[in-house]
Amino acid sequence: MSGGFDWNVIFKHIPFLWEGMQVTFLLTFLAILGGVLGGTLLALCRLSKYSSLSWFGGCYVNFFRSMPLILVIFWFYFLVPMLLGRPVGSFYSVLIAFTLFEAAYYCEIIRAGISSVGQGQVYAGRAIGLTYQQIMRYIVLPQAFRNMVPILLTQGIILFQDTSLVYVVGLKDFLVTADIVANRDNRLIEMYSAVAVVYFVLCLLGSLGVRRLQRKYAL
Repeated sequence: MSGGFDWNVIFKHIPFLWEGMQVTFLLTFLAILGGVLGGTLLALCRLSKYSSLSWFGGCYVNFFRSMPLILVIFWFYFLVPMLLGRPVGSFYSVLIAFTLFEAAYYCEIIRAGISSVGQGQVYAGRAIGLTYQQIMRYIVLPQAFRNMVPILLTQGIILFQDTSLVYVVGLKDFLVTADIVANRDNRLIEMYSAVAVVYFVLCLLGSLGVRRLQRKYAL
């Protein structure tokens, strides 16, 4: 590294860093969306009265929760193009990996949220002639998701941090763009410090928002 700490290195590369942050935000948002949808389906499978569905949901959750995320990223980065017989691109490969991996964690969160809704409301729904799907759609899931919002957001913050692992497949997210500048300009301290501060501030703001929601719902 040459010279002292140079703030200008950070400021003049903000547009390039912002491009990487947009990739990080997009990957986080899509992975959360896909993970919640997949987790909801898995949670319903795990709570199903059909043993085959319950078994499938349990195996899925136990499998992915036993695997390191970085290994799952490598699997899908190399496996998906081989299965399709054509290149897919690093973004879509890691998106599939994150979505499937996070679905296992969201499944357990959502399953706990569904279980927190009193059975009396389920019985009341049956008494007025609602089907199982209607009870879940109109009675159970709305209340469950309201109870789960803080912990779902907490998992989203963890996912935002984990997106930095796409470094291993060369996807130009926020960390990779900072690394490119750091190595090109020989300014490792400035760029890695900036990355640390940005992640800290964003995650801190997210954590404070989660705590505020927890206090609000506790009331």
